[in-house]
Amino acid sequence: MTTTAQTRVPTDASRAGDPALSAAGRRARRTAKRRRFGAVAVLMGPFFVLLTTVFLIPVGTAVHLSFYSDDQPGLGFGPENTVFVGLRGYAAVLTDPTFLGGLGTVALYCLIYIPLMVVGALALALLLDSGVVRLRALAQLGLFLPHAVPGIIAALIWLYLYTPGISPIIDLFARADITIDFLGIHAVVPSIVNIALWSNLGYNMVVFYAALQAVPREVIEASVVDGAGPVRTALQVKTPLVRASIVMVAIFTLIWALQLFTEPMLLSQSSPMISSRFSPSMYIYDAAFTRNNYSLAAAASVVLLVCTIALSYGVTRFTSRADAEEAR
Repeated sequence: MTTTAQTRVPTDASRAGDPALSAAGRRARRTAKRRRFGAVAVLMGPFFVLLTTVFLIPVGTAVHLSFYSDDQPGLGFGPENTVFVGLRGYAAVLTDPTFLGGLGTVALYCLIYIPLMVVGALALALLLDSGVVRLRALAQLGLFLPHAVPGIIAALIWLYLYTPGISPIIDLFARADITIDFLGIHAVVPSIVNIALWSNLGYNMVVFYAALQAVPREVIEASVVDGAGPVRTALQVKTPLVRASIVMVAIFTLIWALQLFTEPMLLSQSSPMISSRFSPSMYIYDAAFTRNNYSLAAAASVVLLVCTIALSYGVTRFTSRADAEEAR
């Protein structure tokens, strides 16, 4: 037995040092790496193609356009020439009171809309998850249906309800000697918030409800055994466990809120309080398709994109830091 073991050891060592076997092993490893890379490329390829097509190329085009402008020499009678203007477009945007006013309007809109959206959708999801609401499937369908209505149609419906003389809601308030101008200077932003809430509350409620369904039932049962009531269980047990979904909904809601366009654009036909540059998106639309100033529109688009990225990054960093401090 000892002799056999002694003869096997040098044989295995000689095989390990064989150049042919080492080269074969390296080829096998390279082949495996190529296969893994090919699988990753196949799976991620459509994403990068879509990202490049619908995001990177338009952003690059907007950045390029923002540095150039069309100039007409000879008192405007000569041919247009595209000239490099540098940061002149950005300076014009950032010093334009109408654009800065639009940013302020959107900031006010976000301060009202985002908390109401997140808290309202989460409250509805907690109610459905608690079992207090009967006919749960029917309630979910009823809450989600407004999201299936296109934004333009939703804005037209609410425009009918906001317009004096034809609105049954205004007539109902008038019978109680209550006068409300939904499209007036003090109520126009809350009126737009109401349209957005009506359209998107059910969608975010479904997101939260799906996250709540993933919460382990054992954790909820343990809290009930410890004497926690329904409200305490919802606020102190369920809500912390779906924090990731809350952050995701808050970020997506922020991104969509900064792009406010459809609702004020349609309401502007009936309210003098909503100008053609009411929001940054409307400012961009007016610059591009009314004033034909594509350089200015591109610069405003880039500024809005930078604001969106910065705010999204700030929310993500804030929540990540809060999670890290809580984990300590």
